[in-house]
Amino acid sequence: MKGMTRKALQMLFVFGVLAQPVTAEEPTTVESLLPVDFPPATDTAQSTEDAAPASLPAPDTLPAFQTPPAAEAAAEPAASPAPDAMPVTPAPDAVPASPVPMGITPGTSSSITVAQMGQPNGVVLSGGQLQGGIDFTLPADQVITNAQLELNLKVSPAMAARNTTLQLMLNGQPLGTVPLGSADSNVSSYQLEIPAAMVVSRNNISFKINDGDALLCQRDLSDNYQVTIMPNTRLDLEAQQLNIGADLSHFPRPFLDEMQMTPTTLTFAFPAKTLPEQVGAAALIASWLGIEADYRGISFDALHDQLPEKNGILFGKPGESIGGLTLPASNGAMLQVVDNPANPIYKLLLVVGNNEQQLKSAAWRLTRGQFSGQTTSLPVEAQNIPVSKPYDAPRWIATDRPVLLSELMRKDQSLTVTGIWHEPLTLGFRAAPDLFMWDGDTIPLKVAYRFPSESWIDEQRSYLSMTFNGAFLRNLPVNKQGLLESLWHKLGGDARQENVEVPLEPYLIYGDNQLQLYFNIQTKETAPCSVLLNNNIKSRIDEDSSIDLSNTRHFTLLPNLSYFVGASFPFTRLADFSQTVLLLPENPSESEISTLLDLSARSGNATGTALNNNRVMFGLPSGGANLLRLSESDVLAVSTLDQTAFNRALLAQSPFISNEHTFGVREPKMLEKAQRLLEGDWNASGVDADRYFSSNESWRGFVSFRSQWNPERLVVMAIGSNDQQLSRLHNDLNSARINAGIRGDTAIITDENGVRSFRVGPQFPSGQMPWYMMVVWYATQHSAMLAIFGLLFATIIGLSLYSLLKKRAHKRLNPQDSDRE
Repeated sequence: MKGMTRKALQMLFVFGVLAQPVTAEEPTTVESLLPVDFPPATDTAQSTEDAAPASLPAPDTLPAFQTPPAAEAAAEPAASPAPDAMPVTPAPDAVPASPVPMGITPGTSSSITVAQMGQPNGVVLSGGQLQGGIDFTLPADQVITNAQLELNLKVSPAMAARNTTLQLMLNGQPLGTVPLGSADSNVSSYQLEIPAAMVVSRNNISFKINDGDALLCQRDLSDNYQVTIMPNTRLDLEAQQLNIGADLSHFPRPFLDEMQMTPTTLTFAFPAKTLPEQVGAAALIASWLGIEADYRGISFDALHDQLPEKNGILFGKPGESIGGLTLPASNGAMLQVVDNPANPIYKLLLVVGNNEQQLKSAAWRLTRGQFSGQTTSLPVEAQNIPVSKPYDAPRWIATDRPVLLSELMRKDQSLTVTGIWHEPLTLGFRAAPDLFMWDGDTIPLKVAYRFPSESWIDEQRSYLSMTFNGAFLRNLPVNKQGLLESLWHKLGGDARQENVEVPLEPYLIYGDNQLQLYFNIQTKETAPCSVLLNNNIKSRIDEDSSIDLSNTRHFTLLPNLSYFVGASFPFTRLADFSQTVLLLPENPSESEISTLLDLSARSGNATGTALNNNRVMFGLPSGGANLLRLSESDVLAVSTLDQTAFNRALLAQSPFISNEHTFGVREPKMLEKAQRLLEGDWNASGVDADRYFSSNESWRGFVSFRSQWNPERLVVMAIGSNDQQLSRLHNDLNSARINAGIRGDTAIITDENGVRSFRVGPQFPSGQMPWYMMVVWYATQHSAMLAIFGLLFATIIGLSLYSLLKKRAHKRLNPQDSDRE
């Protein structure tokens, strides 16, 4: 009986896969939805037309939030299965002792918000844009079994007074309507059950105000008639995981799926005796996965001698055991994908090597991809890994030439927009955080643009709006401004302005930047209603528009933690970390390793380069090659207060001090105080930082100081009062508010107060600048010392001249003395 039940469950699951309608924007075949262990279906899947919901009834016949009748019927088998036909979980005595059958796994739950779909401010329907939509994707190796939409709307009072409705569609099929004027407040929430068969890998959900045609001829509606689909609108999903098979050619799937728009958490596992080179290989792969995850985000869990519950990557030597799984024997480096013994639906990727060179070769080869199909294992030969050059990060804008705006576009973007109402053209770019320009210098932004030449456009009120990092720059008019230009235009001459140079102040440039361009086209009062939806007109930013940072220099003062949290600087000066040491205590905890992996992923995401040449050390070396490497490198360290001996050694010559369960700031010596006073460094707040450390029991954060092995190098230390606090740094760094608050050389984060930053130690210049410019820069930075030196110089010169002039006056008044001589 149990065997029949399991067989029936498998047949129902296969039927559920076959019955999915093809409603995605891209063709989706039945074979693409099947697990690799299932044979292709011989019967034709039900057509989309058969599964499509019927047309919606009139809005006034629907309740507050109603699913179309046909859609309810389609959703009935998945949403309300008979308990005896498809149990959600088997009874305890029915759980098989053998591995879970291939292709079947307990359901997983996930949620995706409108903000995660790429609309952080939600979707606004207003003015002439009374309909809109969002594209979103889901992992291709999952079959959705249940879906529910929680819709949060903000409706303007004028729109609510119209008592109209909002229509929703998914992949071209109607979902239902919601009223826009029934709530007592401006924000209302609705829940909609979505037929699971309608949700596929690539989806589009669209919104339309039903009486939008009545508003067509009403102008200037942006502030009055507005509906906002809030960014916290959420799609809750339940899915079944498919078995994609053990195949290296699928990498980075199933460990990271590019179709997944929500953050990923991946587990790395190490042997009981974890070695630095194994963590180094893990940091390389973690940084590459950070590049692939991009805006979606990724975090890592680390395990010692324990297998991941789901998908995971294992690092170790040939023949070593991790959680009972023995790594394959090999004389060299090897990559292999195997089923997870706990559940063969999930996969384990084995990165095997006998030493640092082999492990790094295996990790680097994995990130190159291009594996043949059906490759479960691959011996890896020694790899020729390239070394980065300073500031060569592919995600950083070039500073040796003007950069065309077209180079900053994503693949799905265009410099041409259509229609009157459109989304702003948003161009994002990253820059090295240590760009330097003298006061008064600006960055030229050259914009060439063209408005449509239709007679019904009001050229006096239309303009191209420009904002940079949220700061308004300028409104560029259609025609040139000025008395002569206006007169010439009235006489029939061509007065179009199509080229302009906008100076950008250097302080506007951050590590991560966004330039927004919006063609605000206004129509004349006499324009017919039909032109408001005219999508045949085009507005264009020309290809030769550019931004030029070639007059900037790489020069700054360090330490500065805002550079680190924004772009992992100064370690990313060489983006592959070839001049950086990743330092951990002698026996690092799982939280310390996972934090290091998270920071590695952030670095890869910031630069677009993996940490191909990183070096990991456990504890401080007393000599040899590791000590030489330390003297030539910047240091990124991770620790907790429990690592007392490690902390004391690392902080021995720093402004900070660590004892058992305490952390604080050293009292500067009298000579140090005098030197800082003379240099005009009067903003240090060491006492305040020390008091704040001592007044908090649980905290985490960052400290930064000059390296004791090389005063031209920097140390950044991620530290927490315990492992639990340290593990929260990942979420902290994903908070824009906390990121903005981290600066100086000390940043302390608590759950109660958020982040507080201090500057404790002295700063030092870093970068390249000619000596004569360094003199000018030093004078501008140390005005107090310059004034003191000026006073001393004037005193010496004055005393010398006084003595000389007094002697001459004596000779002039007493000429007889000269005769005697």
